[in-house]
Amino acid sequence: MALAVPGSERVLADVRDMDRGWFALALVLEIGSCLSFVMIFQHFFGEVGPRLAQLLAWTTIGAGALLPGGGAGGLAIAGQLTHRAGLPAGTVIRRSSALFFLTSAISVAAMAATGALLFTGVAAGPHDVVRAALPIAAALVAVAGVASLPRIRRARRRNSSWKHELVVGISEAERALTRRHPRLFGAIGYLVLDIGALWAAFMAVGDAPPGAALALAYIVGYIANAVPVPAGVAALDAGLVGALVLYGARPADAAAAVLVYRAIAFWIPALGGVLAYGLVRRDRSQFPAISPVPADERVPTFRP
Repeated sequence: MALAVPGSERVLADVRDMDRGWFALALVLEIGSCLSFVMIFQHFFGEVGPRLAQLLAWTTIGAGALLPGGGAGGLAIAGQLTHRAGLPAGTVIRRSSALFFLTSAISVAAMAATGALLFTGVAAGPHDVVRAALPIAAALVAVAGVASLPRIRRARRRNSSWKHELVVGISEAERALTRRHPRLFGAIGYLVLDIGALWAAFMAVGDAPPGAALALAYIVGYIANAVPVPAGVAALDAGLVGALVLYGARPADAAAAVLVYRAIAFWIPALGGVLAYGLVRRDRSQFPAISPVPADERVPTFRP
């Protein structure tokens, strides 16, 4: 990607000469983001036991980094493994849906909050309608649309379908928020620490944009992860760089920072996920509930 950006020699020079201390901080923040996901995953799938829940959480993160569709693809893989660990298919779908919608809700809330900070002039960065107010409107539309799904599903009364369980996960995510369990902070840490890793990557190669603008650009740029390509190659990179430039970063700085960030945000989850999956496969004798599932009982693969 860096070679396709004007001034690519400067991009590569910035990466070669990056500050190792900031790079190390980016590594620590990304590991913290992954551990935060492990925390929130255990909240929803703790019945399978602490060790297996941790391994399945890392497998989810790794699959999300490697497969098309990002987090949704990772949850689909983890759903199959969790079902083999003994949870009923309906429970797996419902809990996976709750986890997906909860982490997505944190992103939507952050998009609305950072957009409001920019639009009102409280935070440094662009204050125009398109870059500041439009994300607020998009967040409100997303919230309204998701909130209406359970009502629509109840009206249709298809209580036996897996799609019903998927939608019921929204209500389960709402209930989880009302209970205020400490592990729910994992959903916040998962997002905030990952944004922090991008910020540290910027500091490693130059100067980072203002905090609110950087956070909003991150969230907008990650929309490109919906493009169905493995690991978000090129699509996510271009989305992040484009969004960062839109919110005020210099193109060469954005390209260098994203190159560093993506190396960290890909390899840490991917290596952790592959290692975790290998441990699950190797130690499955310790998890007697893990066994082949008949075809008619498998968890359906779903996309949001």
